[in-house]
Amino acid sequence: MRNYITHDWFTIFTVIGLCTIVIAKYLNTLRFNDFIYVIGNSKYLKIYSKDQKFIDQFDSFLFINLSLSLSIFIYFAYSTFVSPLNFELVSFLKLLFAVSTIIIIKTLIERLIGSLFEIDSLMDHYLFQKTTFKNLSGIVFLIANLFLLYTTRYMEITIIIAFSLVCIINLVGFLNSFKTYQKIINPNFFYFLLYLCALEIGPYVLLYKVIREYNG
Repeated sequence: MRNYITHDWFTIFTVIGLCTIVIAKYLNTLRFNDFIYVIGNSKYLKIYSKDQKFIDQFDSFLFINLSLSLSIFIYFAYSTFVSPLNFELVSFLKLLFAVSTIIIIKTLIERLIGSLFEIDSLMDHYLFQKTTFKNLSGIVFLIANLFLLYTTRYMEITIIIAFSLVCIINLVGFLNSFKTYQKIINPNFFYFLLYLCALEIGPYVLLYKVIREYNG
């Protein structure tokens, strides 16, 4: 019975995530089509980074899917490779809240750093690139979750493939950003390493602790 309850709720959340993607595409079909092919084409980053806003409607809908799909994927990955989780809606909503909050706070801190060091324009372009590749990862998580929800075979392989794809997507994004801002990073490489440890690695360590608490 518990598996059916888990899948019912996850189906609802997955449908919500899918709807947010459909809405994003409906609001701006041309932008969505460019977004989907961002890995092999820098057109999206060059065009839409110029018109970005503090709260972008298109990215906001994709962020909802990212938060939902990532939380569900974390549930399946942890249950498969670490320890089986007993699904509780309240606990899962806490996990969802933690995932969303960490991503939002991390972005706000980076914007604050940009303001403090008077590099707002540079930071805005950098965050736009990161947000783009994260939202693309959210679509990968959504597709993987569909397999995890409705098939019981090859779950480990599905999780590994999805995780690997997401790593590749974000690595491409990181290398693209590094190449773009290499002239600025090279003379400040020590501070760049501090940034990676504090704002790129630290939040994921915190998220892991939240998941452990969720399992407890």
